[in-house]
Amino acid sequence: MPEPKTSYVCLPCRASYKQPYDPERADRVCPRCTGALIHVGSAFAAPRRRDTAAWRALSVLLNAGVRFHRSWCSGGPGYRPRTLSEVKERMVYAERSGEPFARALVRAELPPPRRGPGPSALTIQRPSR
Repeated sequence: MPEPKTSYVCLPCRASYKQPYDPERADRVCPRCTGALIHVGSAFAAPRRRDTAAWRALSVLLNAGVRFHRSWCSGGPGYRPRTLSEVKERMVYAERSGEPFARALVRAELPPPRRGPGPSALTIQRPSR
């Protein structure tokens, strides 16, 4: 039986490579630019090379420590944002809520924002004459 393969990514080249996983060999090199490859996991699906926005979103995810490993109970890695707007929404949520950035990035849905008291709840005190 062949060795199972996992995905490695080169962000500057916007390229993905499937290679056998070997924990002893941590330093993988990109065949195009000889830069370091990032281990992203076996459940990774690379965006098209010309989709620069998706690669920028992927760069944010990888730099935050998010990876694409299979979950044996669900069969996939779970939710991962694919657009910069989804990434930005989760960044704002993490900043406001205090939730760790990596955890906020993998949330499938964000809770609705809490609303404070509206202007009708405020009473204006006028000085008496």
